[in-house]
Amino acid sequence: MRGMKVKEADILIVPGYTNSGPEHWQTRWEQKLSTARRVEQAEWSKPVRDDWTASVAKAVNEAERPVVLVAHSLGVAAAVQAIPQFRQTVAGAFFVAPPDVANPAIRPRHLMTFGPYPRDPLPFPSILIASRNDPFCSFDVAEDIAGAWGSLFIDAGDAGHLNSDSGFGPWPEGSMTFAKFLTELKHPG
Repeated sequence: MRGMKVKEADILIVPGYTNSGPEHWQTRWEQKLSTARRVEQAEWSKPVRDDWTASVAKAVNEAERPVVLVAHSLGVAAAVQAIPQFRQTVAGAFFVAPPDVANPAIRPRHLMTFGPYPRDPLPFPSILIASRNDPFCSFDVAEDIAGAWGSLFIDAGDAGHLNSDSGFGPWPEGSMTFAKFLTELKHPG
């Protein structure tokens, strides 16, 4: 079994609440990876769970190659909640900074409508990267979610929400981790 190459996968970038801006690592990866495309949402600043999960499922189901999800923040919640609607092969998922959608103190409040997370092991390999000082999710909660899903858990240290606001526009460590993750995915072909 050999690992996957970028050109053999449809890499779906799944941004979170308010989308990922021009400096965000997701936007940079989308521009750099030849088979990457963004899952667009009709309403970036007023996320509706059913709409967001339907958009993710539609993108997955329209893919022509095995899918690798690259989700950040609320995009992680949308992707995981969309899994029952997937009709296409998902080879793996790279999840970064999932919010604690079961925390009643989360703001904006409507993010809670994306919870609670399913606790079943995911049907594909995944990595979950979390920060020790993410304002949207405690480290313990992220580690617990990763354990339930069977995700490889990576401690990003004190990295805020792992977005451009916390200094993660260019994110070389993330890029290297993603490249390694791809090579470890089994090519379904």
